[in-house]
Amino acid sequence: MDKNTSNSIKEWILVFSLLLMLVMAALPLFGVKEEWMCWAYAAGAGITLLVRLTQRYEGKNLRIKRLYRMNTVAAIMFCVSAALTFYSKGTGDWIALLLAGSVMQIYVSFMVDKLNKGEQKKL
Repeated sequence: MDKNTSNSIKEWILVFSLLLMLVMAALPLFGVKEEWMCWAYAAGAGITLLVRLTQRYEGKNLRIKRLYRMNTVAAIMFCVSAALTFYSKGTGDWIALLLAGSVMQIYVSFMVDKLNKGEQKKL
C-alpha cells in the first residue's frame, strides 16, 4: 500500500471517529442518556488519538511540525474528556475539555492549510 492510500485511509478513520464523538456528545442534549454512550465516546477519542499518533509531517517547516503536535495534544484532551465522562457524573468538566480540544483542532486545521499554501507560493 502506498503512502497516499495509507494517509487517505487514516483521514477517513479520523473523520469517522470524530463524528462518533460528536454524535455521542450531542445525544444528551436530546434527552438520551445511556451507559453505552460513554463507551462509544471513549472509543472515538481513543481512535482519534491512535490516528493522530501515526500521522507525521515529512516537511522541513518547524511551525507545521508543531501544529501536528498540537493535534496530538487535542486528541489527548479528548481522551481525558472521555475518562471524565465515566468518573465525574453530573459535572460538565468533560465538555470543557471537549470544547478546548475542538477549538485547538480547528485552529490547527486552518493554520496548516494557510502555511501549506504559503509554501506552495514560494515554490
